[in-house]
Amino acid sequence: MTDVRIRPAGPEDLDPVLAFWKTAAEGTSISDDRDGVERLVARDPEALLLAERGGELVGTVIAGFDGWRCHLYRLAVHPDHRRRGIGTALLAAADDRFVRLGGRRGDAMVLVRNERAQHAWRAAGYEPQEQWRRWVKHLTG
Repeated sequence: MTDVRIRPAGPEDLDPVLAFWKTAAEGTSISDDRDGVERLVARDPEALLLAERGGELVGTVIAGFDGWRCHLYRLAVHPDHRRRGIGTALLAAADDRFVRLGGRRGDAMVLVRNERAQHAWRAAGYEPQEQWRRWVKHLTG
């Protein structure tokens, strides 16, 4: 898709990204706040990828790499821009990043109830691993 520009987010993008997620993303997490996203961008400036069309934010994905595994979060496309290849372009950019970093397998966090997202991930070549279950603990500091 030639009219979509994919680029890493900078500090100036954080508030617009958080507002965007309220419209385009399904659900929220404890770290979906300014401090959490600011730490992400400061620690790994290329992890949060933005898709823009005509200067407007139309999609995001977090392509995190911990030196061992590749993790994908917050793949979101604005509802008015879905089914136009933006998610595919974001995932291709994430794949390119992972390959450059030496990653060998990507995994994605996908809400069980988000059937639309499950279809998108399947179309991108991902498949669920039913034998795994995510375990979480909220940390206090």
